[in-house]
This record gives sequence, C-alpha cells and structure tokens, in this order.
Amino acid sequence: MTSRGARAGAEADGFDVEEALALVQENPGPAHRGHGGPGSHAPQHHDTSRHEDTHRHQGSPGHDAARHGRAEERHRATPWPEARATAERAARAAARAARRAPVSAPLDHALGLTLAAPLAALTDLPSFDTSAMDGWVVAGPGPWTVRDEGVLAGHAQPARLTDGEAAGVATGARVPPDTTAVLRTEHGRTDDRGRLHPTRGVVHGQDIRPRGQECRTGDQLLAVGTLTTPAVLGLAAAAGYDTLTVVPRPRVDVLVLGDELLTAGLPHDGLIRDALGPMLPPWLRALGAEVRAVRRIGDDAEALHRAVTTSDADLVVTTGGTAAGPVDHVHPILRRAGAELLVDGVQVRPGHPMLLARLKDDQHLVGLPGNPLAAVSGLLTLAEPLLRTLAARPAPEPYPVPLRDAVHGHPYDTRLVPVVLRGDAAVPLHYNGPAMLRGIAAADALAVVPPGGARSGEEAELLDLPWAAGGIGVCFT
Repeated sequence: MTSRGARAGAEADGFDVEEALALVQENPGPAHRGHGGPGSHAPQHHDTSRHEDTHRHQGSPGHDAARHGRAEERHRATPWPEARATAERAARAAARAARRAPVSAPLDHALGLTLAAPLAALTDLPSFDTSAMDGWVVAGPGPWTVRDEGVLAGHAQPARLTDGEAAGVATGARVPPDTTAVLRTEHGRTDDRGRLHPTRGVVHGQDIRPRGQECRTGDQLLAVGTLTTPAVLGLAAAAGYDTLTVVPRPRVDVLVLGDELLTAGLPHDGLIRDALGPMLPPWLRALGAEVRAVRRIGDDAEALHRAVTTSDADLVVTTGGTAAGPVDHVHPILRRAGAELLVDGVQVRPGHPMLLARLKDDQHLVGLPGNPLAAVSGLLTLAEPLLRTLAARPAPEPYPVPLRDAVHGHPYDTRLVPVVLRGDAAVPLHYNGPAMLRGIAAADALAVVPPGGARSGEEAELLDLPWAAGGIGVCFT
C-alpha cells in the first residue's frame, strides 16, 4: 500500500541533491551552537604545536622523511579555510555528477536527513474542533444540566448539545455540535441538584481549538532543505505523513590501515590499540553519513588498491599512510588509480598530512592522518564540509567566542584546539597533541587559532562537535 508521504514525493520528480543544496544556501538554517559540556580541565599553558604529526599511525613512532616545517611543503599545503572550501566545491560537483534521486524514508528513519520535497499538510490541523482542556463542554448560558455520558478523546462525533446542557470532556476530545465553550474543571462547580455553575465568566469559543487553527490541507509547512529534527518528525506525523521524501545519506567506506593495530586488549610488543576504528564510524554518522563498511587493510598496498578501486561509496575514508614512508601507500595507490589530488596537505595542526582526492566524478577519498587528534582535525576540515554538502545540510554559521586563556600558535599554520565552554568564554584544554584523545573526549568544540596564536580574551571561531551541536539522539542516527 502506498504511504501518504509518497504523495509529496511524487511532486519532487526531477529533484536532485544540487537543487536542495541551492535552496539550503538561499535559506540557511539556524546555526547550531553547543554550550556547556562534560568535565572541566585546566587551560593549556604549553605549546604542543611544535610536535609534528607525521607519525604514520595512531601514536606510533613515525617516519621523518618529509619534515612539515620545510618551506616547499608549506608552499604545497593548502591553507585551512581554502581546504574546507575545496571540500564543499568537490561535493557540489559530485552531487551534480551523481544526480542521486531522493528517497522515501519512514519517519523513524528520517531523523537528521534533509527534506527533498516540501512538507504540505495532508489534513487540517486540528482536523476537527477539539477541547483544549479537561472540564465540560457547555451550550448556552449556565447553569447547565450535566449529561451522564462524558466526551472522550478518540471517540466518534458525540451527540449534539442543547442549550442549558453540559457534558464532561477530556483534552483532545471532539467537541459536540452547538457547543458554546469549554469550561475548565477548576472554573466550575456543581450544586446539590447536580447542576453545573461557572465560577467566572464564560466567553464564546473559549478553550476550543477550532478545525484548521494550525493549518489547512495543502498549506506548505516546511520547505525543501529543512533538516528533519524531532520536532519536524512530530509535525509530519500530525500532518498525516508516514514517510518523508529526503536527500539520501552519503555512503562512506572506512579503511583502517596499519599492521601495528590491535582490536582488543592492552598494547604489547610494539602493537597499539586501534582508536580510529571504534571512533570514526559513529563520528561519520554524526556528520550525516551512512557508514557501510569498516575494513582493516593493514599495510598491504594491493589490498588497499583493491578496496579503493572497487568501492562504490560516495566517500572512502582512510586512516594513516598519508606521509612518504616505506609503507605509506595512500599516495602511490591514488596515482595508480588515476585519482586527482584536490588537497595534498593542509596548513593546520594537528592534521597537516591529510588529503582529499577525486576518484571519480561522483566519488572522493579523504585520507586522514593516523594520529587520533590529527584524524579528528581531518574529519572536521575535509570530511565534514564534503558530507554536509552531499547531504544538503545547512552550513552552520561561524561564531566567535573569547578565549579565557592565551593559546600558543604555529608560525605558519592554523591550530585546532579542544575547548570547553564556561559562561561566555572558551577554556583551552590540556592533552591536545596529535596523538592524544583525552582533551577532545571532554571538549565541547575546537577553537580555530590563527597562525601566531591568540591572546587571553581574544575571540576565536569555534567548530562545534556534532553531539554538542545536535544532541546525542539526533546526531547518531
């Protein structure tokens, strides 16, 4: 049986993601700002930006063949704002190339997706005159004789009231014909003969929600490009929808590289725990992606080449292997696959050796550094704008917050520093080295610190973390 939501979907024939992107840009949604957060940490008093994040994998000793401080590498690397803009442009081009059709999603699977068709009311709201309060429905002036049978929500049309008559009524119940008003329970009393008297004046129509008060059938409630929040789902259900026509989630495959990674137990004998395998899939889902596969490739170049070239995901995400060491295979397999490097290194710390490549017109690869916080930096620099754009989500408006404490800067590169929000200020956190997760685990956001650093009280742009911005229930669906 065709669901009611399909009616609006039929009006969206010919829609593509690019159209939704344009509408989102014309009508940006409200910026999501996360305030308050877990824990409290002392501010940062030392400069971890001097530590290079060239380590090939998650905290392990790295190869030093290409020092990031060299002038030629700084010249090749992309400035941080430009890298984010490049990722957005790449996603727009991919959306045009793919022309992915909208999908029909049941309400319980549509949270966090973007409307690909306007939400038009399929019924009047409310669809009949209803009582806004518990009490009595009354007809004419009082006092009133009260019927033995009351009026309950969910029942068919009750019998007509005559002047001088009342009946008990529940909130949401259908109001009988010829009802004058609803008298609230606390505004009436009964005498010894069982007759109902008002304790204050009765106004015609009081506490009755008339049919169509909120909307009429066919009224547009929400436009294309609206993000489906819990409130949107409630409105859609009230308006008669079982499904919504939405932009599909971008599909992502995650490839975890490195022979030194353990999936369980304590580190031993030069082996370390894989932090990115457990962290990346839920983070990518928080960014609006459908994570289809998480594959452990190790340091096998042929396996990596097969995994990349056989994937049909919109985005392939790799971890580690983006530098120039003997088992750093990402660059060689991209050349072998004929990929186009759009971003090859970013002027940001941590995360300098991240990259973005176009595999096909409608497919990209984001190469994340292997160190955990550097990988987070890569997610927010390259993967977030790309996935947000593919999903036709509105871009959050940047907002500055003063830093409570000074933050040391890199001479040439932007720094992303975990912070917690305390009152009207952002407090920089300890443990913000490229291999560390302790700071970001307690953070509300990342502060964007320009080259040269920031003084105490100076404003810095914040990048909200998905769970701080949208709430756990929203961002992890």
